[in-house]
Amino acid sequence: MQDEIVNRVANSKLVTFDLEEIYPEGERILFDIKDWLFQELILKERDFRVLVKNHNWSKYKKTFVAVTCSVDAIIPSWAYMLIAAELAPHANKVVIGNLELLETVIYQELIGFLDLRHLADKPVIIKGCADKPIPPSAFAFLIQKIQPIAKSIMFGEACSTVPLYKSKN
Repeated sequence: MQDEIVNRVANSKLVTFDLEEIYPEGERILFDIKDWLFQELILKERDFRVLVKNHNWSKYKKTFVAVTCSVDAIIPSWAYMLIAAELAPHANKVVIGNLELLETVIYQELIGFLDLRHLADKPVIIKGCADKPIPPSAFAFLIQKIQPIAKSIMFGEACSTVPLYKSKN
């Protein structure tokens, strides 16, 4: 008689949390204002305002936008704010910075709103591998949110984890 193979991982109380599962769908766009500068160097207010006014902002519907300037120019804060004001009614999220900052802000907000009571007093594995651009800071946000309630926190996959935290209780 052969011994039955038991899947101990499936039968355990381990809860896997995958940041990729909360990744919001929508195109990520880097909006570079360098082309709206005189000789890619100087912001001329009147010209800039005309470009902003005449731009088709509706094409950013349901997108996530990072507004930046990729050339070494002094851009007044109001210029970024003017673009953000035009994007706000259309885009899901607007940040001033690069695409990594955009993802960081998205995850910070998502994790902040998560109800994680179902993880209370349980061993939690934070899944490490992802096909989507999850910023490293998202893992730190998640640890801060889970640590006060979880029994333990590990990183990786159920078959190969790295222990990160164990409750003293």
